[in-house]
Amino acid sequence: MTVEQQARGAAGAGRRRSRKDEILEIAVGLFAARGYHGVSMDDIGAAAGVTGPALYHHFAGKEAMLAAALIPVSEGLLAGGRERSAGHPDDPRGVLESLIDFHVEFALANPAVIALHLHELDRLPEEPRRRIRRLQRLYVEEWVTVLTALHPGMPDGEARVLAHAAFGLMNSTPFLGGEVDRRRRAELLRDAALAALLA
Repeated sequence: MTVEQQARGAAGAGRRRSRKDEILEIAVGLFAARGYHGVSMDDIGAAAGVTGPALYHHFAGKEAMLAAALIPVSEGLLAGGRERSAGHPDDPRGVLESLIDFHVEFALANPAVIALHLHELDRLPEEPRRRIRRLQRLYVEEWVTVLTALHPGMPDGEARVLAHAAFGLMNSTPFLGGEVDRRRRAELLRDAALAALLA
């Protein structure tokens, strides 16, 4: 399953991955583990079982790989957030619970992508970085809309603070050990995020 399919929960998620998708997944894992500057195209090629130069058939370089990993994720989060928001008309609590479920599942499925985003987004050139930031702002606004509906009179700015705080909580997955099974981790993250946002 590709990063984009995980973020979107797309119907075709079970399709066989392309070689490009496999290489991208390997690159994301290496970037997350060693940092963007700690990984060369040769390193990625060796991990993928191809020569570094052969990677250029799929990607123009490391920046292109980073953009290919992060842009679809931001697009998928926005699309998924909008879908969840539309799924519960006139039920802000239902929207919030659905958004939390969606984001927790994404965070548990993509800890390497989250780590990459936290530490390496600024490595991108200006245009893709601005595009990702814009997608992120639009995703945050889905949360702001439901939070201001749940808390009448709350200013948008305060709702954004709460939304970002909840993202910090849910996006803690790269730092969680495996001593708690995945299902229980999901429950704990959901309950904590809901409690924080309803307080």
